Amino acid sequence: MLEAHARRRDVQPRKMALPQHDMRAVILAGGLGTRLRSLVSDRPKPMADIDGKPFLEYQIEFLKRYRIVHLVLCVGYLHEHIQQRFKDGTGLDVSIDYSIEDRPLGTAGALKHAQKRLEGSGTFLVLNGDSYFEVDLRRLIQFHERKKAEDRRCLGTIALAEMPDVSSYGSIQTDREGRILSFKEKPDESNGSIQINAGMYVLEPDMLNWIPGSIKVSLETETFPSVLEGGHHLFGYPAQGFFADIGTPDGYRRFRDYLEERRR
Repeated sequence: MLEAHARRRDVQPRKMALPQHDMRAVILAGGLGTRLRSLVSDRPKPMADIDGKPFLEYQIEFLKRYRIVHLVLCVGYLHEHIQQRFKDGTGLDVSIDYSIEDRPLGTAGALKHAQKRLEGSGTFLVLNGDSYFEVDLRRLIQFHERKKAEDRRCLGTIALAEMPDVSSYGSIQTDREGRILSFKEKPDESNGSIQINAGMYVLEPDMLNWIPGSIKVSLETETFPSVLEGGHHLFGYPAQGFFADIGTPDGYRRFRDYLEERRR
């Protein structure tokens, strides 16, 4: 997973009422959180307390800013903590459905497990349950819709963050049109910023056909590369905005510091 953040100014939503969005959002919140055990040992990683609220609540509030209120939470380890806190979402003015794993299935496996809860939903949004990216969701979705209209082989768009340090994670290479050419687990050294997967995706329902059922599978290292090898296309949307992965103690502290800075 990613272990860094970017501090850049992003375009904020206009202060006007937005219509409720029909798009469903899936939050992958079933990880074991082994990298964060020194700070969070008694609850799932997305429930890590930051300034009196679980991290997952910040993600839900972010989605609500764009009127995305139909949510599917993919949960597993200690899922009772999440269900007891959020229930059906009424308390936050959202609608929450749960897809519960009885064993870890990975990011792609968890998404496949939630397939029945996505039937009839059309294009959907996916967020990693341990990362936060202040991207303009309207622009991200509009970018994907344009690419889908232009390219019938388009199955998804990945939000990309620019990072100066590439030692801890892979990079993504795109062409001039934004089509993803390759994924590199360990990119070559570079003096400039590298585009990395920010853990936020706009996907088409056919993406689920590329994921086998009932086994542990990774979107990042298995499904997405297989889609490219199979002749379909993925696009990268380069975005600016604060990015953090709270899956490590360092990332957790960075997100906490960001909240303090934002309040000031």
